[in-house]
Amino acid sequence: MRIEQAINQRKFKDDHHKMVVNLLYTGNWLRDSLGANLKSYGLLPQHYNALRIIRGRHPEPVSAGSIKEVMLDKASDVTRLLDKLEKLEYVQRRLCPHNRRKMDINITAKGLKLLDEVDIPMDNFYNDIAERLSAEEAAQLSDLLDKVRR
Repeated sequence: MRIEQAINQRKFKDDHHKMVVNLLYTGNWLRDSLGANLKSYGLLPQHYNALRIIRGRHPEPVSAGSIKEVMLDKASDVTRLLDKLEKLEYVQRRLCPHNRRKMDINITAKGLKLLDEVDIPMDNFYNDIAERLSAEEAAQLSDLLDKVRR
Protein backbone atom coordinates (compact mmCIF):
# COMPACT_ATOMS: atom_id res chain seq x y z
CA MET A 1 0.00 0.00 0.00
CA ARG A 2 1.30 3.41 -0.90
CA ILE A 3 1.92 5.88 1.94
CA GLU A 4 -0.74 8.23 0.52
CA GLN A 5 -3.36 5.50 0.99
CA ALA A 6 -2.01 4.27 4.32
CA ILE A 7 -2.38 7.67 5.99
CA ASN A 8 -5.10 9.05 3.71
CA GLN A 9 -3.04 12.00 2.51
CA ARG A 10 -3.19 12.92 -1.15
CA LYS A 11 -0.15 15.16 -1.41
CA PHE A 12 2.92 16.19 0.49
CA LYS A 13 4.89 19.42 0.61
CA ASP A 14 7.63 17.72 -1.43
CA ASP A 15 9.28 14.33 -1.94
CA HIS A 16 11.62 14.83 1.02
CA HIS A 17 8.67 15.42 3.34
CA LYS A 18 6.94 12.35 1.89
CA MET A 19 10.10 10.29 2.46
CA VAL A 20 10.33 11.31 6.13
CA VAL A 21 6.65 10.54 6.74
CA ASN A 22 7.08 7.18 4.97
CA LEU A 23 10.16 6.36 7.06
CA LEU A 24 8.31 7.14 10.29
CA TYR A 25 5.26 5.14 9.22
CA THR A 26 7.35 2.19 8.04
CA GLY A 27 9.50 2.29 11.18
CA ASN A 28 6.38 2.08 13.32
CA TRP A 29 5.02 -0.73 11.14
CA LEU A 30 8.27 -2.67 11.54
CA ARG A 31 8.32 -2.10 15.32
CA ASP A 32 4.71 -3.25 15.66
CA SER A 33 5.21 -6.29 13.41
CA LEU A 34 8.35 -7.38 15.21
CA GLY A 35 6.72 -6.69 18.57
CA ALA A 36 3.80 -8.96 17.66
CA ASN A 37 6.27 -11.80 16.99
CA LEU A 38 7.93 -11.24 20.37
CA LYS A 39 4.83 -10.69 22.49
CA SER A 40 3.99 -14.38 22.87
CA TYR A 41 7.48 -14.87 24.36
CA GLY A 42 6.97 -12.06 26.87
CA LEU A 43 9.66 -9.94 25.19
CA LEU A 44 9.80 -6.38 23.98
CA PRO A 45 11.95 -5.49 20.96
CA GLN A 46 14.50 -3.94 23.35
CA HIS A 47 14.80 -7.22 25.29
CA TYR A 48 15.27 -9.14 22.05
CA ASN A 49 17.91 -6.66 20.89
CA ALA A 50 19.83 -6.94 24.18
CA LEU A 51 19.66 -10.74 24.15
CA ARG A 52 20.95 -10.86 20.58
CA ILE A 53 23.84 -8.56 21.48
CA ILE A 54 24.75 -10.75 24.47
CA ARG A 55 24.41 -13.94 22.39
CA GLY A 56 26.68 -12.40 19.76
CA ARG A 57 29.48 -12.15 22.32
CA HIS A 58 28.79 -15.58 23.86
CA PRO A 59 30.66 -17.23 25.54
CA GLU A 60 32.54 -14.02 26.38
CA PRO A 61 30.83 -11.65 28.83
CA VAL A 62 29.65 -8.20 27.84
CA SER A 63 29.19 -5.07 29.95
CA ALA A 64 26.02 -2.99 30.22
CA GLY A 65 27.90 -0.09 28.64
CA SER A 66 28.87 -2.21 25.63
CA ILE A 67 25.25 -3.27 25.21
CA LYS A 68 24.02 0.33 25.39
CA GLU A 69 26.51 1.43 22.72
CA VAL A 70 25.04 -0.90 20.11
CA MET A 71 21.36 -0.98 21.12
CA LEU A 72 19.02 -0.04 18.28
CA ASP A 73 16.89 2.00 20.71
CA LYS A 74 19.37 4.43 22.22
CA ALA A 75 16.79 5.60 24.79
CA SER A 76 16.58 2.14 26.37
CA ASP A 77 17.27 1.84 30.09
CA VAL A 78 19.76 -1.02 29.85
CA THR A 79 19.91 -1.60 33.60
CA ARG A 80 16.16 -2.09 33.79
CA LEU A 81 16.20 -4.34 30.69
CA LEU A 82 18.91 -6.47 32.25
CA ASP A 83 17.02 -6.60 35.56
CA LYS A 84 14.04 -8.15 33.78
CA LEU A 85 16.16 -10.52 31.69
CA GLU A 86 18.00 -11.64 34.83
CA LYS A 87 14.74 -12.13 36.73
CA LEU A 88 13.53 -14.35 33.87
CA GLU A 89 16.87 -16.22 34.06
CA TYR A 90 17.83 -15.37 30.45
CA VAL A 91 21.03 -13.59 31.51
CA GLN A 92 23.39 -13.76 34.44
CA ARG A 93 25.31 -10.83 35.91
CA ARG A 94 28.54 -11.24 37.85
CA LEU A 95 31.06 -8.81 39.22
CA CYS A 96 33.93 -8.46 36.74
CA PRO A 97 37.02 -10.04 38.32
CA HIS A 98 39.35 -7.45 36.69
CA ASN A 99 37.26 -4.35 37.36
CA ARG A 100 35.04 -4.42 40.44
CA ARG A 101 33.06 -1.40 39.19
CA LYS A 102 31.83 -3.37 36.20
CA MET A 103 29.36 -6.22 35.79
CA ASP A 104 29.96 -9.09 33.36
CA ILE A 105 26.78 -10.19 31.62
CA ASN A 106 26.38 -13.61 30.01
CA ILE A 107 23.45 -15.29 28.34
CA THR A 108 22.20 -18.42 30.09
CA ALA A 109 21.24 -21.75 28.53
CA LYS A 110 17.61 -20.70 29.07
CA GLY A 111 18.28 -17.45 27.19
CA LEU A 112 19.93 -19.30 24.31
CA LYS A 113 16.99 -21.71 24.11
CA LEU A 114 14.54 -18.79 24.06
CA LEU A 115 16.41 -17.11 21.21
CA ASP A 116 16.45 -20.37 19.25
CA GLU A 117 12.66 -20.46 19.59
CA VAL A 118 12.19 -16.77 18.77
CA ASP A 119 14.46 -17.07 15.73
CA ILE A 120 11.80 -19.14 13.94
CA PRO A 121 9.06 -16.45 13.71
CA MET A 122 11.71 -13.77 13.23
CA ASP A 123 13.21 -15.68 10.29
CA ASN A 124 9.70 -16.03 8.85
CA PHE A 125 9.28 -12.25 9.14
CA TYR A 126 12.59 -11.64 7.34
CA ASN A 127 11.67 -14.18 4.67
CA ASP A 128 8.38 -12.36 4.11
CA ILE A 129 10.32 -9.14 3.54
CA ALA A 130 12.65 -11.00 1.15
CA GLU A 131 9.61 -11.95 -0.93
CA ARG A 132 8.80 -8.24 -1.35
CA LEU A 133 12.32 -6.91 -1.95
CA SER A 134 15.14 -8.51 -3.88
CA ALA A 135 18.55 -8.72 -2.24
CA GLU A 136 19.69 -5.91 -4.54
CA GLU A 137 16.72 -3.71 -3.55
CA ALA A 138 17.31 -4.43 0.14
CA ALA A 139 20.99 -3.45 -0.20
CA GLN A 140 20.04 -0.29 -2.10
CA LEU A 141 17.44 0.67 0.52
CA SER A 142 19.94 0.04 3.32
CA ASP A 143 22.53 2.22 1.54
CA LEU A 144 19.96 5.00 1.10
CA LEU A 145 19.02 4.84 4.78
CA ASP A 146 22.70 5.10 5.70
CA LYS A 147 22.93 8.16 3.45
CA VAL A 148 19.96 9.81 5.20
CA ARG A 149 21.75 9.50 8.58
CA ARG A 150 25.06 11.00 7.43
